[in-house]
Order: sequence, then C-alpha cells, then structure tokens
Amino acid sequence: MKAQDLKNSILQLAIQGKLVPQDPNDEPADVLYEKIQSEKQKLIKEGKIKKDKPLPPISDDEIPFEIPSTWKWVRLGEICNSYQPQTIPTSMLDETGRYYVYGANGIIGKYNKYNHEETELLITCRGATCGTVNFSKPFSWINGNAMVVKPFLNKEIIYYLAKYFELKGRTPSLISGTAQPQIVQKILNLFLIPLPPLAEQKRIVAKIEELEPLVKQYDKAETELSNLNESFLEQLKKSILQYAIQGKLVPQDLNDEPADILYEKIQSEKQKLIKEGKIKKDKPLPPITDDEIPFEIPSTWKWVRLGYISSINGGFAFKSTHYQDTGIRVIRISDFDENGFKNNKIVRYKYTEDLKQYLIEQNNIIMAMTGGTVGKSYFVLNSMEPLVSNQRVATIKINTGICPEYINIVILAPVIQKLIQISKNSTNDNISMDLINNFIIPLPPLAEQKRIVAKVNELMQYCDKLVPTGN
Repeated sequence: MKAQDLKNSILQLAIQGKLVPQDPNDEPADVLYEKIQSEKQKLIKEGKIKKDKPLPPISDDEIPFEIPSTWKWVRLGEICNSYQPQTIPTSMLDETGRYYVYGANGIIGKYNKYNHEETELLITCRGATCGTVNFSKPFSWINGNAMVVKPFLNKEIIYYLAKYFELKGRTPSLISGTAQPQIVQKILNLFLIPLPPLAEQKRIVAKIEELEPLVKQYDKAETELSNLNESFLEQLKKSILQYAIQGKLVPQDLNDEPADILYEKIQSEKQKLIKEGKIKKDKPLPPITDDEIPFEIPSTWKWVRLGYISSINGGFAFKSTHYQDTGIRVIRISDFDENGFKNNKIVRYKYTEDLKQYLIEQNNIIMAMTGGTVGKSYFVLNSMEPLVSNQRVATIKINTGICPEYINIVILAPVIQKLIQISKNSTNDNISMDLINNFIIPLPPLAEQKRIVAKVNELMQYCDKLVPTGN
C-alpha cells in the first residue's frame, strides 16, 4: 500500500466513526448542531454575517455511508461561514511587508496590512490546486484565490474539517469549470459533512496527529525501498547484459564455428556486393588497439568494429515544409524511444527511389544522434508500414550471418553506453557516424549469439516480474 493510500484510509476511518471509540457520555452532535444554529442566528441578528437562503434538506440518496448514532449529517453552510476575501494585486506585494499574504496554495508574499487576525482554515478556490487545504498564520492577508471557512461556534471544529477536506476537498463534486477550475460558495455550502460530537472530534484529530508521524516514516521507508528496487533492477539488467557480451552468460560449445571464420565470410560477402555495385565501398576503419579492449573474451570470439559487420546511415535531411498527410512515414528523433514508435504527430513524405537506402526495416536498430535523448535506441522487431529515417536518426542494418538481436544487446550493454555518454558530454549532446561505426563489438560464434539472445530474453522476463506492482 502506498503511503498516501494509507493516509487516506486513516482519514476515511476517521470520518466514518471507526478510528476512535464513541463515548456515550459525549454530548451528541444533534445538541452541538442546535447550539451552532443558535450562534448563527445571533451573528445574523448582530449584522456580523448575512442571512442566506435556506439550504435544502439532506436526502437519503445523498448520504454516502453510515455514521454512528451520536453523529449527524450536516451541510457545510449550516455550521460554517465561507467567503472569499478581497484580492490585492501582485504589484502591491512587497517582501519587506509585515504580514504574510495567502493565495492559491500557501504564502505568496507580504503586505503591510492584514485582513484576518486569527488562524483561518483555507480552501484554494481557483486554478490547478483547486481544493487544496491550508491554514493561515495569525495576522495575515488572505487573497481571493483562497476561500475562508469559519465555524459559527467551537473553533476546534476547523481541525476536524481540515482533515475531512484533505480527503474529500478535491473531489469533482466541489470543483466547477474546465479552463479555470474553481470552487464557488454556493457549491461549498451544500457540501455534506459527517459531524461527530465535539469531544469525539478532538479525539479523532488527536489520533490522526498521533498516526501522521508513523505514516511519514512509512512513506520514507516505502520511498527508500522503491529506490532500492529500481536501482537493484537497473543494475541487475546491466549485469545480465554485461555477462552476456563477456561470454559468461551461456557456456561455449567447441563445436561452434569460431567467430574468426564467421567474420571472414561476412567480409567476403561484403567485397562481393561492392564489386557488384550493390553497396558502396566505405573508407577503412582503424584497427582495434589493445587500449580499446575493455575486457577479455572467449578464444572462439573476436573483437570487431560495428561498421565492418553492418551498414549504417544517418538519415535523410527532409525539409519539414515538404511534409504531407500521405506518403511514407518519416521517423524523427521524437518519434521513438526505447519502447517503440510513438504514433502522435506522424509526418509523411512522398517516396522516391532516392530514399531507398534510408528505409527502416525489420531487425534494424535506430539510434538518436543528437538532442536531449541522444544515444537512445530501438530494435525494430517489425513495423506496421514502410518507414524512412530522418536526419540524425542512425539506422544500423546488421549484415546477413549475424544475429541482429545480439548486436542490440551489445549496444544496450554498459560498455557501449559508456562510450555514448562520454562522446555526447564532450560534443554537446551529439554523437557522430564515426563513433557508431567504430563501436567495438565482442563477436561470438553465430550459434552462441542465438543462445545468448535466448538466455537474455528469459532473464529479462524474470526481471520484469520483480517490478513492484504498488499493491
């Protein structure tokens, strides 16, 4: 259970008369109610408050739950006077002022005058925080964005009411308006209150205040546990990926064809395609030095550069003014994340053969090369329609003979992610095509690549089951 849910449960028990025991010696709420009505009439007669038109009686259909026999359902306007004070312009607020000014959700400044001598119960009545409960300090100015709720009798009631509104005050039944949510006095006066005897109100408030530190401790422990779970799962997943690319996740099989032979086959096929004019000849990549190698790999594996086992492009420089409602879908950096493609604000472009090399196909890996999410990548299992990559969206197309899911594991593993972070931090959130082509890849035999992918998928499913449900 979340800490807020626990707090709400305590408040719910409180307003149902289930948090503290009833005392038959308490003066019933009926008697308290009559005293409040007498005080209200007295204040009207003295001209201190206005006489409002009578509130409608409470029907059985309105009552949401049963309350103890010594309690009474009342409307807020029957036991409290609520009103909006005068608003002063923001330009009149002064940090050197003597008195605090209360606005939408707490103190908003200072002013040299006050309009309330005593502590008041406030309910925010305008804006996004509409319905928030607060207390003002003595001698303060309360602005018109806050509704003052003032009991006619027994000021102790306000502490019970504050707890009640903390649970119920932000319900849609109180708030009207869409563009500018607000609480109006007419609606607030109709609001139902389960009124306990005064002595029980005091016991309820005391019990809640006794439990609140425990709820805070629970909240702290829950947050720490949640952070621990998140960091543990994150580290666990990173460890799985790291073990996978170090050859420590699945056993080696001496019968597997070594990666050296696989690599030579790929290079022979690549030279054949270049000779046939099907692909362009890229400039040679530098040899891998001992200083670059971050860890040892099994003898049947081989360190290679990504550019030698894949074809990589950085997307086409589409003009946004030429986007249209029909045509092939264009994938920009904002159109994907680690979980897949985003289907809001889709843009399209008229397809021509010039765009063929920028097609995003099944088993490709796309990566953001610039911006706040630089380095994010997505493995394209499949796409519902043809796609092309926009400028600064790298598309990594793995050569035939290599398991593309394994290369995706390498890219997600800490060794490549560290390279990306170092590069983006030194180049203002940018990574280059040279960096991506020069990624060093620990290449296992093809059969082992497939075993690694199967084991990683299995373990990641277990990890996902460890995610807390919040119940």
